[in-house]
Amino acid sequence: MRPHAHLLSPLSLRGETLRNRIVFGAHTANMARDGLPGPQYREYLRERALGGAAMIVAEPVPAHRTGVLTRGNFRHEDDSLIPAFRAVTDAVRAEGAVIIQQIYHIGGHGDSDLSFQPHWSPSGRPSYHDSDGSHAMSEVEILELLDAHAAAARRAQAAGFQGVEVWGAYNSLIDQFWSPWSNRRTDRWGGSLENRTRFSRLLIDRIRRDCGEDFIVGLAISHDAAYSVALQAEALCEIVALHDATGHVDYVTCGAGSYLDFGRIIPPFTEPDTLTVPVTEQLRRIVTHARITAEAGIRTPDVGEQVIASGAADLVSIVRGQIADPHLARKTAQGQAERVRPCLSCNQMCWGRRSRDYWISCLINPSAGREWEWGGDRFTPAADPRHVLVVGGGPAGLEAARVAAECGHRVTLAEAQPHLGGQFRLAGQQPRRAQILDLIAWFERELDRLGVEVRLNSFLDAEAVRAIGADRVILATGSLPDEDGFQRWLPHLDTLPGIERGAVWSAEAVMRREARLGASVLVYDEGGHWKGTGTAWHLAEAGHSVTIVTPDAHVGRDLTRTAADGYARARLARLGVRVLTESAIGEWLGNGAGARVVNLLDGSTQTVAASALILATTNRAFDPLSADLADLAPALIGDAAAPRLAPFAFHEGRKTALHLA
Repeated sequence: MRPHAHLLSPLSLRGETLRNRIVFGAHTANMARDGLPGPQYREYLRERALGGAAMIVAEPVPAHRTGVLTRGNFRHEDDSLIPAFRAVTDAVRAEGAVIIQQIYHIGGHGDSDLSFQPHWSPSGRPSYHDSDGSHAMSEVEILELLDAHAAAARRAQAAGFQGVEVWGAYNSLIDQFWSPWSNRRTDRWGGSLENRTRFSRLLIDRIRRDCGEDFIVGLAISHDAAYSVALQAEALCEIVALHDATGHVDYVTCGAGSYLDFGRIIPPFTEPDTLTVPVTEQLRRIVTHARITAEAGIRTPDVGEQVIASGAADLVSIVRGQIADPHLARKTAQGQAERVRPCLSCNQMCWGRRSRDYWISCLINPSAGREWEWGGDRFTPAADPRHVLVVGGGPAGLEAARVAAECGHRVTLAEAQPHLGGQFRLAGQQPRRAQILDLIAWFERELDRLGVEVRLNSFLDAEAVRAIGADRVILATGSLPDEDGFQRWLPHLDTLPGIERGAVWSAEAVMRREARLGASVLVYDEGGHWKGTGTAWHLAEAGHSVTIVTPDAHVGRDLTRTAADGYARARLARLGVRVLTESAIGEWLGNGAGARVVNLLDGSTQTVAASALILATTNRAFDPLSADLADLAPALIGDAAAPRLAPFAFHEGRKTALHLA
């Protein structure tokens, strides 16, 4: 049997043949322009269809004015969507994929800043999106929402979609009807299971009647194991069986989490790869018609094959895995699964940008969202191939070297360290972050495949760079920790008082195992991301007594955008890590005496005993070459230009290599 045989086997839905079992599931890309899909969204989906995905479920369209959630949503109740989406569906179908439209209403969890409407819900329960309440619908309003959903399905069919997915997941409107916790009604829409499912059953019946027997109808659900008030597996099976008995539902997609347990909706690397598989196994046993799709955390072909081969599901929804590598399915079908760029489940640029209402992208695939500008995640051979020297093998240098070689240039990559990856490799040594090491190994394989000359242990000065004689030079020399201990929220102090007393280390030195630490340590975390939080976690697991000091109101401020902050704080709490928020280091006392910590709210101070201080603060650019090589007009990229998070290094590496002249 060939590798991934189960994952690559075809499947029929309502007369449509899916070429494999890989779904690019529904997610908010936030790429609408004036509420309409344009070239950016069209090319974003087309790239995944070209890359071999069998079925693409397009971004959810709000069914009604009271269910709008994001600024980048498509228009609700508007026929102008039809010709605009026709361009999208034509492009996707031309590449051999089936395309479905998800229809949604968020119920009580809408966004008043966007909709300027009351949020309609079954019983007027509070929103878990913000601090608003919601409006308990009347019978007339419920029927209005039914009509709006049915009209959205007809609109999708007219736009060329081959089906629709009805959204009953994450405590959305339909889930709010289903759950006795959120549905307190005493009329025909609440109480018994038959009444609580009346809205969804009537809606699906309407769609089947209006759109015909050849139109695919899917149902999205989710399992929230963290809260007992949410529908658990037994109740979900009962609800799905009731809908399956009609024969109208062709597939059921099971996700994880809800608006109560938001972190598991788009599970970060802190969660397992197969969150919903125990539930999909049960669903598959009780259905007689619908196919079952597992999603939430499945990111690789190997895990997808395992899920399908075990009989746990019929399909797998790999969303972030195909954002990271849109050609995941094609590479797998060609027997090149090892060439799939592995998703990190970091959420930094997908959910991280969506959470801030930007269009989404990807930390490791900067072409995501830029397919319409860059020609997808594919490369055009250079008309005039050159010899390109890349100095530095961190994220920016790795991507620049890889892409330059993909474009046909002869590439030399020089790295001062004995291994590639730079500070990104250190991040991969933090708890639960080994996916980063997998990515670096992927780069090493790709550079070897492309014939890149990699020189390790090669610190180049300007003379050595000139001696190589490259036509183009790219400097990706990275950044170094700030040796002065400057703290942004004590701006009058250029240098940390007491730093000369020693036992003050950077987070990088800790992860390189250069730091000599005692039993108790202070971690000053100014960035609010994994540099500080992950280092503290690493030290606590190693048995150190750890105190985090942060100027922020909570630990992991910047992780909030990735939905991993809650998990990180919970893990730190279980490890006994002490936290001092809205504080800074007034003075390092040294000699085991610890630090004088100043409260930024009231100016009070306290002495915290510690044998070492670890600083997770903003780095400084390391650029020893550009001034001496100015006549060569080198490209300065990544942290060497300005210290930032990894996505911007990968982006600059890609963009620079694409535009080598």
